[in-house]
Amino acid sequence: MREAIDRTFTARLDCHYRLLTPERVDERTPLVVALHGFGASPEMMLRPTLRLFDPQPVIAAVEGPYRFFRGTDTRDVGYGWITSRNPAESIRLHRDMVAHVLDEAGRQFGVPADRRILLGFSQSVALNYRFVEAAPDAVRGVIGICGGLPGEWADSAAPTIRASVLHIARDADEIYTIEKARTFETRLRQRASDVEFHVMEGGHTMPSEGGRLVRPWVERVLSRPDERAVQQ
Repeated sequence: MREAIDRTFTARLDCHYRLLTPERVDERTPLVVALHGFGASPEMMLRPTLRLFDPQPVIAAVEGPYRFFRGTDTRDVGYGWITSRNPAESIRLHRDMVAHVLDEAGRQFGVPADRRILLGFSQSVALNYRFVEAAPDAVRGVIGICGGLPGEWADSAAPTIRASVLHIARDADEIYTIEKARTFETRLRQRASDVEFHVMEGGHTMPSEGGRLVRPWVERVLSRPDERAVQQ
């Protein structure tokens, strides 16, 4: 029997995100596009993300495109972003989904790119770093929580990320251990000129007290002049 041939085709995929909006949206309201971790859901990201910000932003929590039952004895469904099988296709899909949500929600609520923030937890963090590298003017800042860096990133490279970076690791994270996470700061600073790196107590969960780091970072990043606009 001859060897099987792999053929590729494109089919339409309906993608989803959940919106959580404050009672009043004005010119100071930021847009936060939040991505969950492996096996979670957009609903699971809304409230933990909301606790990080004050005042409340517009939050768009995006649903990962890959659905699966979370166990053989349950009907609970989890979502994922990427596997080791054809990863380039998942990276491209993630990029298209995030770009769509940023554009659609940003236009709907009148939030310009310099007041948009991309936030990711766990599996989505590395994908988000890839996104802000490929789309340097799409957001003002990117927040990574309990996640890693793109595997293909070299140890040294010219800065390619214009967005401000806030990376939060946890000292008892069983997935991204603190020993590994501490190497991320140097590598991030090789890619971005504005990096804050913090370690919080706790395991692989969204930090309930993370607002004490996120809020001053957001105020600093969104209040300073947009150097990209000056350059234009």
